[in-house]
Order: sequence, then C-alpha cells, then structure tokens
Amino acid sequence: MVALATAVASVNAQDMLSKKGTAILPESGDWSIGFDATPILEHFGNVFYNSGSPDFPQTPNTLVGKKMTDENTAIRVKLRIGIGSYKEENLVHDDVSTAIPNPMVVDTWKESYTAITIGGGIQKYRGKGRVKGFYGAEVGIMFGGGKHTYEYGNAITSTNTSPTSTDWYAPMTGGYMNLPTGWGSRVTEEKNGSGFGVNLNGFIGVEYFFAPKLSLGAEYGWGLSLNSFGEGETTSEGWNSTSSGVQTTTTKTGKSSNFMLDVMNPGGSIVLSAYF
Repeated sequence: MVALATAVASVNAQDMLSKKGTAILPESGDWSIGFDATPILEHFGNVFYNSGSPDFPQTPNTLVGKKMTDENTAIRVKLRIGIGSYKEENLVHDDVSTAIPNPMVVDTWKESYTAITIGGGIQKYRGKGRVKGFYGAEVGIMFGGGKHTYEYGNAITSTNTSPTSTDWYAPMTGGYMNLPTGWGSRVTEEKNGSGFGVNLNGFIGVEYFFAPKLSLGAEYGWGLSLNSFGEGETTSEGWNSTSSGVQTTTTKTGKSSNFMLDVMNPGGSIVLSAYF
C-alpha cells in the first residue's frame, strides 16, 4: 500500500510539471496579473463569453494583480491612479472680419479628471490538478472628479450678441456643428461633483491551468456597492439686453447616490492570468 501511494503521488507530481520540468501551478511567492479574456475568446467565435456582462474582477482602467502567500492562498490588489486632461480645438468663422475669404477663429474644449481606485482582498484555492476552485472577499474604495472648460474665438458684444460658436453637444462625422448661439447663452465651464464609492464583494470561481503558470478563470461576485456624487455646477455666458452687458450665470446640477446589494456580474467573467 505504501508503494502504491508513493507511485500515485509521483504520477500526480509529474502531471503538475511541463515536459521541460516547469511547474504548472503557481507557487508561494508568485505574482500574477490578470487580463480581460474577451478579445481572445471573441476571436474564436465568442463561444464562451457573454460580451454584455460587466468587467469583474477586471475593473476598466484598473491594474489587477495577486500575490501567492502559499500554494492555496493569494492576496488580491487593485490600483488606479488616474490624472489626465484632454484638449480639442474647432475652427469657426470670424464674425468681425470682413475679409474674403473669411478668416477662422478657434474654439477650445478642455477636459481634466482625477480617478483613484484602491482595493484589496484574499483568495483561497481548493482542489488538486490543473482545475482549481477558489473563493474569497475583497473591499475597494473609489473617488474622483473632473471639469470641462470652453473658450470661444468670437466674443459676445453689443454688436454681436449671438456670435458663431461651436456647439460641443452636437458632434457630427468629421467634426462639430458650427451653430450661432440662438438661445442667447453658451456654456463656459462644467464641474462634475466629486464622487466617492465603496464596495465589499464576495466571489467564487474556477481556474484552469492550461500551460505553466497560465490560466483561464471564470468568476462570479456578489456584494455591497455604495456610491455618492456631490453637487456639480454649470457656468454659462450670454448677452443681457436689460443691462446691456455680458451676463454670467451658474446653476447647480444636484447630488446623486446609489446603493446595491446584488450579483456583480450575472453574465460571469473570463480572465486570463499569468503567474511569475
């Protein structure tokens, strides 16, 4: 019996090594990074993946990784530090110039944003061989904000109370519509309310190690999500015929929040993981 048990253990150990003797399963101390497997599976006919399901645990624009603390335990981490800006220019006709051909002036749209995500959790593995079940829990916090600013080449004056300006809300193929601000005002700044969110999720899934330190995993999640967005504001400028001057108006956009205790990804998620 001892000889038989030894032989079985030897066969199982060999099965967990590649032909070159490389370990197939992750080992204590290994790090892992995950990738959304959607493009790969869609390439093979979208047979295994429902592209309409949310990206979980591969949160968009967020780095997701794991560290194996032992052969059956991993620490999961998520991190995003997003700070960015965007600028776009559009040419409109100069309302003041009488030159032929009519020269152009520049309208500008600038966007800036901040988006921070920090998360962590623990993942436990079960089973033997290439197919490993797993379960665990994680917590995360998110916060951010942003604003849009608009500058116009044609000024609002007493002789041109409705200057030609870019309507940034009406995109068209190849550019934007150049419309006079017939409504009497145009937006100069939009500030988004600061956002804050927290989530606490449990998850369960399975990983199949099809090659040394490479796996495809399927995962479902369930948990609590709470998000809150502060009050934003929109600033506009227009001609005030009563006071015969340019009037600036600021309006509030209001607050919002949402709460959810539900399945996070009812369609499931497929993740390609690499361990090293």
